[in-house]
Amino acid sequence: MSRSLQHLLLISILMTAAPAIGSSSEDTTHTWTFDNDPPETLPSGFQVGTLFDGRTAGEWKVIETVQAKSQPRVLGQLMGKGAEHAYKTVLMRGTQASNLELQVSLLPIEGKADMGGGLIWRATDDRNYYLTRANPLEQNIRIYRVVKGVRHMLKNFDHVIDVRQWHTLRVITKGCQVQVFFDDKPVFDLCDQTFTAGRVGLWTKSDAVTYFDDLKLQLVR
Repeated sequence: MSRSLQHLLLISILMTAAPAIGSSSEDTTHTWTFDNDPPETLPSGFQVGTLFDGRTAGEWKVIETVQAKSQPRVLGQLMGKGAEHAYKTVLMRGTQASNLELQVSLLPIEGKADMGGGLIWRATDDRNYYLTRANPLEQNIRIYRVVKGVRHMLKNFDHVIDVRQWHTLRVITKGCQVQVFFDDKPVFDLCDQTFTAGRVGLWTKSDAVTYFDDLKLQLVR
């Protein structure tokens, strides 16, 4: 076999063995700034859940506001009413993952019964997922597993949460290990094996009105 033919054969083998587009480490990060999404719409790929009574789980839409962390737009949950166990959820299609780093900035706007919001990950649907949330009314951060629509608290951390400023929630999960950070400070480090993979999303509860900005998902090995 000639050297040129050997060279062509080697190239063919390497191309066959190469990973598909989207499977390389360079393609495992996605950021939603909402700045290029049309106002008054739900971003493409976002799916609003349903409440326990079958109604749509909140009023989720992009709005333009001077309060945006990164100008000019945010994703808001704007339904300012709801029962105690009305969980307002939105999940993102195409985000099925197991090991990941997930981060979002949130700004509490209104709420008398509840306030603030949180991150969802490893969601099989809008009734089964992990959740970490920050609540300025209770002045705490908590982590839950939600099974068949019922929350089971895993850990609580009391912490001062200023309603006048943006805050950041970040989750890093690998296998059963889960780490949660609030404003870049470690809050939780635990192991739970209830859910192994699923989609990511955002969450508010009851009458909480909340803005979300700069949502970032990164797959990790």
